[in-house]
Amino acid sequence: MPDILVLYYSRGGSVARLARQVARGIGEVDGMQARLRTVPPVAVVTETAAPPVPEDGAPYVDPRDLEECAGLLLGSPTRFGNMAAPLKHWLDGLGAQWASGTLAGKPAAVFTSTATQHGGQESTLLTMMVPLLHHGCLVAGIPFTEPLLSTTRTGGTPYGASHVAGAGDDPQPSDEEAQLARALGRRVATIAAKLA
Repeated sequence: MPDILVLYYSRGGSVARLARQVARGIGEVDGMQARLRTVPPVAVVTETAAPPVPEDGAPYVDPRDLEECAGLLLGSPTRFGNMAAPLKHWLDGLGAQWASGTLAGKPAAVFTSTATQHGGQESTLLTMMVPLLHHGCLVAGIPFTEPLLSTTRTGGTPYGASHVAGAGDDPQPSDEEAQLARALGRRVATIAAKLA
C-alpha cells in the first residue's frame, strides 16, 4: 500500500494534531496510508545530541522516507511568517535528493499553526512550498470546492490547512480546521493514487 509522508515539526502540539487530521484524510482514500514523521529540534549550542528516537510521537524522518513515499505533506508552526528552523534545517540537507529527483513528480502540500489569525499562516505556507517546487513536486492546495474554506472563522486557506492556536496556545484544531486538514490529506492521496 503506498505511503503518503506527513512530515512535520511541532513544539506545542498544534502541528502534531493537525498532522494526525491530515493522516486521517489520507486514510480515507482507498489503497493509501499515512506515514507520520517528524524532524529533530535544532539548537544554537549543542552539548548533547538529541536522542536517535523521539521520546514520544512520530519517529524522526529518514531520507529513505522520501524515496518510499508516493506524496508528501509538510507541516510547521509559523516563525515570523516562515517555517520553523528544524524543518528548514532538515530540508536544507536534501541536496542529494534534489540532484537525483527523489521527489520529482510527487504530489505535495503544506500545513501550519499560528498563535493569531494574522500571524503569518499564508506566508508560512507559501515559503514551505518553495523547496517543494525546487524538488519538482506537484504542489496542491485546498480548492474552494471545499465549502468550509469559504465559511471557516478559524484556520484554513487555499494554500493549505492551518490552525489558530490563540493566545492560550490551544493545540486542538477546531472542527473546521480538522475537516480542512482531512480534505488536504485526501486531496494529496487522491492525486497520488491517480498518478500511480
